[in-house]
Amino acid sequence: MELFFGGCYQGKKEYVLKLHPECKGQVIEGENLPTDWEKIVKEIQAFENPVINHLHLWVRKCLEQQADVEQLSAQLLETYPGLIFICDEIGNGIVPIDALERDYRERTGRLQIRIAERAERVERMVCGISQRLK
Repeated sequence: MELFFGGCYQGKKEYVLKLHPECKGQVIEGENLPTDWEKIVKEIQAFENPVINHLHLWVRKCLEQQADVEQLSAQLLETYPGLIFICDEIGNGIVPIDALERDYRERTGRLQIRIAERAERVERMVCGISQRLK
């Protein structure tokens, strides 16, 4: 398992695909990842070396559809320990007034923590430059 995170448009996906050329054409966009476990399995199994890009958008989608993001993400991490995750860093800046926005940021951050704990590699991207944290 690997996690790559950083601000929007910092070159994360391009970096991951350069680092893992075998993953080219294997990218699942977070907004397209289902919120139903059976459909998630079907989606992921369609790829040999899947990369989940924009993980934060999947978290938002789960919250909007009232899916249990904690249970789904726990199953995802347990079932697919070789996944590569790419996620925007969304927890910086002003705390939103909207409760859903605050919940979205918190759950995304906590999911990144769980992934980082399990991951063999964790890197932060800034201006196309990677900083390896783990």
